Amino acid sequence: MKVISAMLLVAVFWSQEWKSALSDSIIHIGAIFDESARKDDEVFRLAVADLNLNNEILETEKITISVEFVDGNNPFQAVQEACELMNRGILALVSSIGCMSAGSLQTLADAMHIPHLFIQRSPAGTARSACPQTSRLPGTDDYTLMVRPPVYLNEVIMQVVSEYSWQKFILFYDSDFDIRGIEDFLDRTSQQGMDVSLQKVESNINMMITSLFRTMRVEELHRYRDTLRRAVLFMSPATAKAFITEVVETNLVAFDCHWILINEEISDYDLQELVMKSIGRLTLVRQTFPMPQNTTQRCVKHNHRINTSVCDPKNPRAQQLEITNRYIYDTVLLLANTFHRKLEDRKWHSMASLSCIRKNSKPWQGGKSMLDTVKKFGVSGLTSFLEFTDNGSNPNIFFEILGTNYGEDRGRGVSRLATWDPVHGLNGTLTDRKLENNMRGVVLRVVTVLEEPFVMVSENVLGKPKKYQGYSIDVLDALSNYLGFKYEIYVAPDHKYGSLQSDGQWNGLMGELVFKRADVGLSALTITPERESVVDFTTRYMDYSVGVLLRKAERTVDMFACLAPFDLSLWACIAGTVLLVGILVYLLNWLNPPRLPMGSVSSTTLYNSMWFVYGSFVQQGGEVPYTTLATRMMMGVWWMFALIVISSYTANLAAFLTITRIENSIQSLQDLSKQTELPYGTVLDSAVYDQVRSKSMNPFERDPMYSQMWRMINRTGGGENNVEESKEGIRKVKYGRFGFVWDAAVLEYVANNDEDCSFYTVSNTAPDRGYGIAMQHGSPYRDIFSQRILELQQNGDMDILKLKWWPKDSPCDLYSSVQTRQRGSALDIHSFAGVFCVLAAGVVLSCLIAMVESWWSRRKGSRVPSKEDDKEIDLEHLHRRVNSLCTEDESPHKQFSTSSVDLTPLDMDALPAARQALEQISDFRNTHITTTTFIPEQIQTLSRSLSAKAAAGFSAGFGSGGGGVLQDHRTGGVGPFRQRAPNGGFFRSPIKTMSSIPYQPTGPGPNFGYGNDPDRGTSI
Repeated sequence: MKVISAMLLVAVFWSQEWKSALSDSIIHIGAIFDESARKDDEVFRLAVADLNLNNEILETEKITISVEFVDGNNPFQAVQEACELMNRGILALVSSIGCMSAGSLQTLADAMHIPHLFIQRSPAGTARSACPQTSRLPGTDDYTLMVRPPVYLNEVIMQVVSEYSWQKFILFYDSDFDIRGIEDFLDRTSQQGMDVSLQKVESNINMMITSLFRTMRVEELHRYRDTLRRAVLFMSPATAKAFITEVVETNLVAFDCHWILINEEISDYDLQELVMKSIGRLTLVRQTFPMPQNTTQRCVKHNHRINTSVCDPKNPRAQQLEITNRYIYDTVLLLANTFHRKLEDRKWHSMASLSCIRKNSKPWQGGKSMLDTVKKFGVSGLTSFLEFTDNGSNPNIFFEILGTNYGEDRGRGVSRLATWDPVHGLNGTLTDRKLENNMRGVVLRVVTVLEEPFVMVSENVLGKPKKYQGYSIDVLDALSNYLGFKYEIYVAPDHKYGSLQSDGQWNGLMGELVFKRADVGLSALTITPERESVVDFTTRYMDYSVGVLLRKAERTVDMFACLAPFDLSLWACIAGTVLLVGILVYLLNWLNPPRLPMGSVSSTTLYNSMWFVYGSFVQQGGEVPYTTLATRMMMGVWWMFALIVISSYTANLAAFLTITRIENSIQSLQDLSKQTELPYGTVLDSAVYDQVRSKSMNPFERDPMYSQMWRMINRTGGGENNVEESKEGIRKVKYGRFGFVWDAAVLEYVANNDEDCSFYTVSNTAPDRGYGIAMQHGSPYRDIFSQRILELQQNGDMDILKLKWWPKDSPCDLYSSVQTRQRGSALDIHSFAGVFCVLAAGVVLSCLIAMVESWWSRRKGSRVPSKEDDKEIDLEHLHRRVNSLCTEDESPHKQFSTSSVDLTPLDMDALPAARQALEQISDFRNTHITTTTFIPEQIQTLSRSLSAKAAAGFSAGFGSGGGGVLQDHRTGGVGPFRQRAPNGGFFRSPIKTMSSIPYQPTGPGPNFGYGNDPDRGTSI
């Protein structure tokens, strides 16, 4: 009980002392703060406490304070609290509120002549807007001093945007920002032709972004994304962090975006968080205070030491100071120095009677002097140097412009780019530099679709990421090695390139890029207008054309390939020529018979002429001695003709047996479109499908060829001839009757790598599109990727990569419609089957003829010869027999020459005994020759009676009269004997045919005349 009583006595004593000190102190400062700015009150009290401890400034005087909190949007409350403070006898009023309440306080201060040091505070930390001018009576002084410098944000942001050369951007502002503060900026951008969009950021940012996705179509959303590439933010750091986080998470911005956040109230802590949450490039504009680097110099200002908790940059409390806190501390320091100069003036006690409620209340008489003293001197503090101009504004303000580089690295460095102040303007250079070639540290997420040979799985080990290979992968690796980035690759979930669906959404690879789930799309992806409207493409790295994959015709077995070099009509002409030349040779010899040597058994029959012409044609020669000039001329020309024909046949046969020249009816897309027997199609909803449909239905690019193709492809709504994947189309071609319309490059690779070489391709010669690398709309990597691709093409590296997958020395013929054997391979039996067939037919025919001849010979030998039968005679035997008849005459000239004999028809009727004394010789020994010769005995008797001198010649003709004289009728002979065949055969002539045997006489002799009877004689 005693303890409690003692404590009460101490409390009463302390309160009395405090009232005594308050009444004795002549320095009393009033303060009005926004009720949401409790930190202003803390710093204000801290500054007063520091100054009360400094005896060099106020000596024995102490500063007393009175603080009131008001609603910043309630001017009436602010005035009421200010009047209450004036009734307490304040020498100055310090306020940290908004413009709305500040205007009322300014009017009250002007009326009561109380110096009013106004520190503008923006609501919720948003960017400041200039307060509207307060109207006052002419001739009255302005007792309100603007501690914070005027708002220069319009000037700063205009110069920054101009330095970056922005012509189109969007300006975001939060709900607490007064849009009237940037009217001057908007007017200036409009005058310079800049396209500036305005958008207010609601307090519920998540709902705002969700409504954008719900209300905008895909095309509008992409245009909106493009607008977000350049943006200026007028908002508080807290709102800016929440907004940036939301748009990054919803993929509304890409890595090439560049945003500018301008706010004087950006602390170092806010700066680091903003950089961590953003992507792309971020530029921040904030107010800065030039301060010495030395901590001692920063905290000691002339005769006052500032508390280290607010002046040491390493102190956590100092790092969290707001700009208004700094100005409040310097304001108290400025008032303290002002009071120090006015201590000799003791008339300040008269302030205690001021009242702003009474009508006849008078202003403070010492207010003007106090105001002039405050304006006259300045002070160095936490805001560098605080002073006022004649119009009551603080001219000292500095801005620093900080920025990051493009990229996606979290926590990337921030550097000072430039500074700005009202006197010197921009100090530094600002350039909106694009991404540099060095992309080290960047990891790209790549989406793909498997398509040979562009992208294929090279290694698939369980538990490890798949490895890919292909032409597109090689291009991506070349870019990665040069630019330094890394990538992660995955296959599109539905394994499709993507198309626009009925609900306006994209699926497949395109959908991954549209919804920002991937950075790069890579495969056999063609650049189309529809795709380019939603994503960005690099320059083409390979040309594209539409082709069709067809199965080669099976190589049929041509048994008569040996006849292929010549056409059927040419073969017929050659056969006719052989017959014609054989007949001509026979006629020429018949018109001018050659003289044959004695002993020759050859003859110039039509059969022999044909045989000789055929033998010379096939280069086997002949044995008929053609001695006439006409016949030799004919045969010379014939041999020349045969030489040319045989040479041409030989050369052409070699080509036909190595290369098949059969052509297929489909050799172009035009041929494919004109026929309807072979069905063909493509991948449903693919780029090829859309291209054919567009060129067949679009009136501006309608093509009759594509119109015909579309009718086939779109049969029964496209479900009959189209497939879901390219692999399915290739299988249909290989195992059925089908033509697959697809990318020509893909089809060429498939045909090149087919084991059976069973495919061939047909495509357009002129490419109309190209393959490109797809990226998100507005991607920062598009330009540097395109530049590097152009360098690879210029250096020839792209051609080297292409030859790896499309070699020139392909084992398969891509353009032949039939299967051909490889060059240099051996000929097979199929190529010569016809030759063997001809040989077999000849053998069979020869056997048949031999059988017929054998049968005919047996049949002929069984018959008794009749008078009318043909007679066969051996010319040499006849020569020997005639010589034997003349052996009685021993004179040498009586023997016939061994070389020849001249025999005329004999009149067999003139010799009655001739028919009865015929000598038949039926066989020649040691030979295969059988002849029958009929010689009359009268000829033998007559030959014996020939005198030796008169038998120099022998006339083979007999007269009809008995004992008549032999007549020389050599000129009466008929056609000559024909040459004996090489096999020693004999030639026959009809019995009634008058023939002669030419001979050469061995000497002169008498002529024996015999009557000639044409009806009788010897037939040879």
